[in-house]
Amino acid sequence: MIENFTGKADLYSKHRPSYPKEYIENLLSGNQLSESSVIADIGSGTGILTKLLLEKKLYVIAIEPNDDMRRNAEMALNKYEKYKSINATAENTSLKNNSVDLITVAQAFHWFDKEKFKLECKRILKEGSKVSLVWNSKDLSSPIMIELQEICNETCPKFNGFSGGIEDTPDVYEQFFKDGIFEIKVYKNDLEMDLEGFLGRNMSSSFSPLRGEKEYETYRSALANLFNKYSLNGKIVYPYITKSYLGHV
Repeated sequence: MIENFTGKADLYSKHRPSYPKEYIENLLSGNQLSESSVIADIGSGTGILTKLLLEKKLYVIAIEPNDDMRRNAEMALNKYEKYKSINATAENTSLKNNSVDLITVAQAFHWFDKEKFKLECKRILKEGSKVSLVWNSKDLSSPIMIELQEICNETCPKFNGFSGGIEDTPDVYEQFFKDGIFEIKVYKNDLEMDLEGFLGRNMSSSFSPLRGEKEYETYRSALANLFNKYSLNGKIVYPYITKSYLGHV
């Protein structure tokens, strides 16, 4: 699973959406974070969330096992003094015991071994500190997303639902968070994009075929047709909902 995004880091960093300002502000206020706080951003990818946390002058340790994704983030973020990048997994971060004020996981929790990750969170978190899981989720009630899902089912052999199908298993959060207690917040986070952005966003998915694979051209052509169907003046609104889950483990 570590290699699922190999060859897609540039597309990922360029075309994936960021996270709402309100989400970041709620993280800071809801967890009493200050400039001395240490955040472990686990499964940090190309550093989309990492960057937002660094801009708030927090110490951020980015844990990412995929070489392409991690190097892409390092090129963009090494200028930040409070940034540290580590080649490690969610289940074995290499961080010290009781050393972290908050753990963030953006677009990555569905890749983890949940029980091993939970144990690792307990080990590295300071007493009373929390874990924030966040996704930019597609609004599956919208017509464009319904048709996109059909395209993925037909042309992407690795497709088993958006975000690994975790939207269909809400009980996973009850099992992960202590006593099944957690806070959910939902933010509207629509993204306007042109054809290049629409193709780039979808080609950056872990399940999307790579150039040279037999399904690649069929998938790309179907995406272009979908864009042309729903675009207006060369733009399309990609309906996103940012969902965050915050709690103790």
